[in-house]
Amino acid sequence: MKNLSRLLFVVVLLTSFSTTNAQDKNNPWAVTIGTNAVDLYPVGEDMPQGDYFDEYFNVTDHWNIFPSLSTISVSRYLSDGFTFTATGSLNRIDKVGSFSDPLTGVETTATANDLTYYGLDGRVSYSFMNLINSKTIDPYLGVGGGYTWVDDIGAGTLNGSLGFRVWFTEKLGLDVNSTYKHAFEDYLPKHFQHSVGLVLKFGGTDTDGDGIYDQDDACPEEAGLEIFNGCPDSDNDGIQDSKDDCPNTAGLAEFNGCPDSDGDGVMDKDDNCPDVAGLKSLAGCPDADGDGVADGDDNCPNEAGPAANNGCPWPDTDGDGILDKDDKCPNEAGVASNNGCPEVKPTEEVMETLNSYSRSILFQSGKATFQKQTDQVLQAMVAIFKQYPQANFSIEGHTDSDGPKKMNQSLSERRANAVRDYLIANGISAERLTAKGYGEENPIASNNTRAGKKENRRVEVKLKN
Repeated sequence: MKNLSRLLFVVVLLTSFSTTNAQDKNNPWAVTIGTNAVDLYPVGEDMPQGDYFDEYFNVTDHWNIFPSLSTISVSRYLSDGFTFTATGSLNRIDKVGSFSDPLTGVETTATANDLTYYGLDGRVSYSFMNLINSKTIDPYLGVGGGYTWVDDIGAGTLNGSLGFRVWFTEKLGLDVNSTYKHAFEDYLPKHFQHSVGLVLKFGGTDTDGDGIYDQDDACPEEAGLEIFNGCPDSDNDGIQDSKDDCPNTAGLAEFNGCPDSDGDGVMDKDDNCPDVAGLKSLAGCPDADGDGVADGDDNCPNEAGPAANNGCPWPDTDGDGILDKDDKCPNEAGVASNNGCPEVKPTEEVMETLNSYSRSILFQSGKATFQKQTDQVLQAMVAIFKQYPQANFSIEGHTDSDGPKKMNQSLSERRANAVRDYLIANGISAERLTAKGYGEENPIASNNTRAGKKENRRVEVKLKN
């Protein structure tokens, strides 16, 4: 039986260590130093012991308390709230229970002769701290086994523990627990062992010293912030460096951490005018006059003008409403129909003079060729046309009613075009002249007389609008 109990104890220890993983995952180890009390009374036995949990808190009559540090435990976190703890303890037993004096009925403490007590125990415990969602109170249940010696006589025990820890800081706390030890040998009584002690967690690694343990640190070799799982935010803009396009300059989340100093919606690295609010369409530069030319490139930043003129409005030097770029006479007021040049028209008197010349043009009879003496008249007409280079004219041919009508129409057209051709040949622009024949349709005198017919055989000049 003794060998069986020792074998069970070894199996418990080996099984526990084989599954060891971490204490809490940042501080895998803990050491507890404290004191213990052994109570042999409330274990479900006859006198001098009592029923289970009878007078469980009778410290004065039943608890054997060693008056100094008497317990040391080493713990290592396993996983998912489980922890393995190895404990060594010592004590002295001088109270083994109580009984009533048969004569007086007085309750009397049963004593022993100052027995030595040593215990070596291992347990696996489960913490309920996460289940109760507490940061300071850490209740737990444990089960395990051990070996206990009383005056050099030992036996294995099966143990069950109930306890709690109160954490003052992340690493320092108070541990209070009560363990029931069920002995496998009759010569070792069943008993409770209560203990209290200070517990210190350790073993966490924080390579970069940022207060976040490597196991929880996404950037374990670079000091960072808890909010970013230990990764840095060098410019303190609330965006961790790995997601910050401008990690050394504070910026905005909408620009992945890059700044927009002038608040114009264009981040500084893309802003040609980072200190002055501007337009996205102009790479962040302003356009005070709204002409689409950035002020820095605008020779007239406060007056709208086209880019082709460097942001300045096209001038209209002569004030005729026609911009100089479209004005063929930029220094002389004109009209749009004449490309900005003044519309110079001959007076009625000039037109009468011009027509007096045109009516005196003599043609060969029935032909469109000029008689020799007409050349002087035509030159006089050329001179008048040249005086009004912006005016346009229509040359009109007319005949009397002698001869076939169609022949007269054709003759009038040929004579009008003969005059036009002469003028063009002598320097008058063809674009300014048109020619048209009217035949015998528009007589200005009677065709019944020789004088009337002579007047109807004529060339007239009309001013075109």
